[in-house]
Amino acid sequence: MPEIPLDPEIVAEARLVSDALGGSQPAFEQIVRRYQRPVISLIVRMTGDHAQAEDLAQETFVKAFRHLKSFDPARRLSSWLFRIAHNTTLDALRKLKPEVLELDGLRDGDLLSLRPSYRAAIALRYDQQLPFDEIGQILGVPEVTARTFVHRARKELAGSLAALGWGPVR
Repeated sequence: MPEIPLDPEIVAEARLVSDALGGSQPAFEQIVRRYQRPVISLIVRMTGDHAQAEDLAQETFVKAFRHLKSFDPARRLSSWLFRIAHNTTLDALRKLKPEVLELDGLRDGDLLSLRPSYRAAIALRYDQQLPFDEIGQILGVPEVTARTFVHRARKELAGSLAALGWGPVR
């Protein structure tokens, strides 16, 4: 049987994780430096709050460090970290009481809000350029559901933009 070539990125990530598990603080610091910006970006897309995203990213990396033994080195480290970030953010959003807005107080930007799962799917697809199967793994849903989240998010955004006067010229 021919050998399946290993993705050099996955091999490098597995080595970093192995070193971090062996007690190398610089290895874990390198993991944080490498993935901090994309993790914060995902969380900002989900929450709309940069300060909260920084706090949740820090919580994400603490959780990752505590559960580093559970990382599967055959998978991408970024997907594993995005999954932790996604779940951490959803937990934080569930704890918040939803803001009640008076209809008179609505701004145009309020119409562009999406469910956190839709925002995450859009961010992972277009910011991180991940394939749908990875998005599904990160969000904990089947690939077809990840595709549906992106489709529905795009549809909702298009409807909201059309309601604001943006749309195709007829």
